[in-house]
Amino acid sequence: MTGERRTAESMADQHREISISEFFEKNRHLLGYDNKIKALLTIVREGVDNALDATEEARILPDIYIKVEEIKKEKYKVVIKDNGPGIVKKQIPRIFGSLLYGSKFHRLKQSRGQQGIGVSGAVLYAQLTTGESTKIISSTGNGKTHKYELKIDVKVNQPKVVREKVTEDHDNKWHGVQITFIAEGLYREHKQSVMQYIKEVAISNPYANIVFDTPNGRVEFARGVEKLPAEPREIKPHLYGIEVGILTRMLHETKARTLQTFLTSEFTRVGRLSAMDIIKNAGITRENLQTGKEEPDFNISPKKVKHNMRVALVDAIKEVKLTRPPTDCLSPLGADAVQVGLKKELNPEFAATLTRPPEVYRGWPFEVEVGIAYGGSITDPTLMRFANRVPLLYQSGDCAITKAVGQVDWKRYGLAGDKMPDGPVVVFVHFASVWVPFTSESKEAIANYPVIIKEIKLALQDCARKLASYLSGMRRAQAIKEKKEIFERYAGETAAALEELTGEKRKPIEEMIIKLVEEKWGEIVKAINGGEPETPEEESPPPEHDIKEEGEENGESREGDAGEHKEAGE
Repeated sequence: MTGERRTAESMADQHREISISEFFEKNRHLLGYDNKIKALLTIVREGVDNALDATEEARILPDIYIKVEEIKKEKYKVVIKDNGPGIVKKQIPRIFGSLLYGSKFHRLKQSRGQQGIGVSGAVLYAQLTTGESTKIISSTGNGKTHKYELKIDVKVNQPKVVREKVTEDHDNKWHGVQITFIAEGLYREHKQSVMQYIKEVAISNPYANIVFDTPNGRVEFARGVEKLPAEPREIKPHLYGIEVGILTRMLHETKARTLQTFLTSEFTRVGRLSAMDIIKNAGITRENLQTGKEEPDFNISPKKVKHNMRVALVDAIKEVKLTRPPTDCLSPLGADAVQVGLKKELNPEFAATLTRPPEVYRGWPFEVEVGIAYGGSITDPTLMRFANRVPLLYQSGDCAITKAVGQVDWKRYGLAGDKMPDGPVVVFVHFASVWVPFTSESKEAIANYPVIIKEIKLALQDCARKLASYLSGMRRAQAIKEKKEIFERYAGETAAALEELTGEKRKPIEEMIIKLVEEKWGEIVKAINGGEPETPEEESPPPEHDIKEEGEENGESREGDAGEHKEAGE
């Protein structure tokens, strides 16, 4: 053994607390800044996500401007500007200069941001790689424009204002935010690039108008619909997702005076009778001084609920049938808007879309939307993954969406391919929830909860059946078109033979044959040239598989509240 032996006291002197900023300074890969191409994309994504959230919450149709300019080799200026409500002066430094600062973490309603790390993480990355401060311009439309240049003091996770200025121009009614980053990066246009991200944003947010100035020129993504999705409402947590540790904290923090009131006021969809049943089943009792018997203690103070009682409460919750959480906290795009987005940006010859009914995982409500686009301008098979309308371009192998797509037997629907259908097809999957279970802080993949995979798979099967029907009709129509062309090709020879046999003139006979061919198959030819394909009566359509058929092979079913609640609890 060599060296001087250390004591516990000397080792304790080396211990110190670190801030969240200091942690991510050394672990920036956790936020998505693990290579220069992805880093540039992450900066743009965080800025655009903030812009879309702000405009939607203010009920403003988004107009977003993005500029990516190379000012030096592998050094870029990134500008994101929106027409949102703006940010009040006192909040600007905290929002951009302090990690984990924000209001979205505490609210149970659908939104893009959740953790309060996104845009401040981009500020941190910019100062780490170039030493440059981030510039923010904000106005609420009152004629005053606030301009900040700031960095993050990583030791204390607080904003460090480099420069601040206020200008007044009451003729200028612009409202919104403009952010300018100077950071290391690498701009490339491929399947995991800034361009692909913006294109997918335009598909999943068809109500947004986006102008993108790339290093190679300007690209515009026009608004496809003039209406925002319904505004989601904030809800309280649901008891099916509660765990002992969270329940302990809530019991200590609540202002409710009794346990029964705590259950009915702090959680969604818990009525008085349900709360009483939970307390009874948990065995929380007190002695009745008049009868000397034990009876349920509905009025016990939440702060006096001991650990064994809390464990019993969590177990009792699983035995009580509760109403599902409300779904007005979600704001799905809707099948029509998904179809508009797909057709606007991809120009397919066929598109099928579907929005599934809401479901629950760990007490959190979620909703799945799916679209399948085929042919037209599409050339390669592509999977587009979205969470709360945000494209997910990386870590596809770890994502529940990818696993659900891989579980569909695409051959049953007339498509070649194993894990992903081959051919000119785009699969669109949108997961909307009050709390998206991302696998990491970089927000690139959704965790593999069985109920989530099941819902995505069922939605995909439904759309795949519609595509199979379309493709089957197209194949039959093509076969009949070929038959028609054969009759037309031999009309002249048939007319000549009939002329010899009957003595009638050849020309009228040939015209009559062509007319008969047109009358019999004209409608199908019209369908191939742009109408809906007609299914000929002589050929039966492919067998339709019930939407639950593939899921039932693994014992999956949507029937029965008890089964659904048990699955959500797991």
